[in-house]
Amino acid sequence: MIFAVAALVAALTAGIGTLAMRAIARKYNIADHPSERRINTKPVPRAGGLAVAGAFALIGSLLIIFSAQLGLSAGSGSAELTSAGAAALLLGTVIAGVIGLIDDRYDLRARWQIIGQFLIALIPIAFGLRIAFISNPLGAGDLLFPDAIALGVTIFWTLGMQNSMNFIDGLDGLSGGISLFAAVTLGVIALPTSPLLAALSFTLAGALAGFLRFNFYPASIYMGTSGILAVAYALAVLALLGTAKIAAALLILGVPIIDALFVIVGRIVAGRSPYTPDESHIHRRLLSYGFSHRGSVLVLYALTAALSILALILTGSATLYAFMGLLVVLGGVVAYLSRATERTPE
Repeated sequence: MIFAVAALVAALTAGIGTLAMRAIARKYNIADHPSERRINTKPVPRAGGLAVAGAFALIGSLLIIFSAQLGLSAGSGSAELTSAGAAALLLGTVIAGVIGLIDDRYDLRARWQIIGQFLIALIPIAFGLRIAFISNPLGAGDLLFPDAIALGVTIFWTLGMQNSMNFIDGLDGLSGGISLFAAVTLGVIALPTSPLLAALSFTLAGALAGFLRFNFYPASIYMGTSGILAVAYALAVLALLGTAKIAAALLILGVPIIDALFVIVGRIVAGRSPYTPDESHIHRRLLSYGFSHRGSVLVLYALTAALSILALILTGSATLYAFMGLLVVLGGVVAYLSRATERTPE
């Protein structure tokens, strides 16, 4: 019951916050204006994701403060949610949202955006969090990382999550919905060993649901860089804490992660900057193939839901094998959509 209540309160809080952010964004002209990079045909307020970050941090903090009274165990051993881990999660999410808000307001150049993302990626390190191991894809047990490599992998993971969610944020409700599926699934994974961590995951899902009320097609407000960076950071850290595994997160978020990989590699091979806008994203290809805006989003929702179920069923190296299989399958789908749209008459 407490999980449902936390999610509901977070949804209501995020909904109210989203309305407030929409009014603020309109007042200060914080908006996505129509351009060749945008699908919207009129200015749409952005920075709504800051309401998600605020609701998550507020309700999450209350859950931690009153965890004993609510009967929410932090877990024990390697599954324990420590005070440092909780601070890294909640405080880091707010910091990421504020850094993103600066970009939403001033539309920073790419190099400043990258610097901001790198600073965010250092937050888990500052609180002592590391990706110390991954499941061994070649046998039983885990692959342990030396500390220096663990630092690099942790930074790469957080940076990669930010860019993956940023790249997939191209249709109304897409990144928010995928993030909601991920938060729920990570919560279910954490539930047996750390109910408090599970409650925090469900709280994030609730906050996203409250925001999606205004962000699903046709959106009246966008998540913005503030929301993208905050939510991506929260998911990255949730996957680091307790029993929420990196391999499971890779599979759950396979759509944005693999999409970002294909897009970046394709642009580099073509001799262009990885941040040069084009039509190579999977959601753009679905639109070109003939899917509606809403239909494209629902297709990717369905795929993410299926991957979430797989992540709950599979364990250890099997999850990594599933991710590699998805890489091949999704690559084939992208190649097919690319050829099909090229043959379609203008």
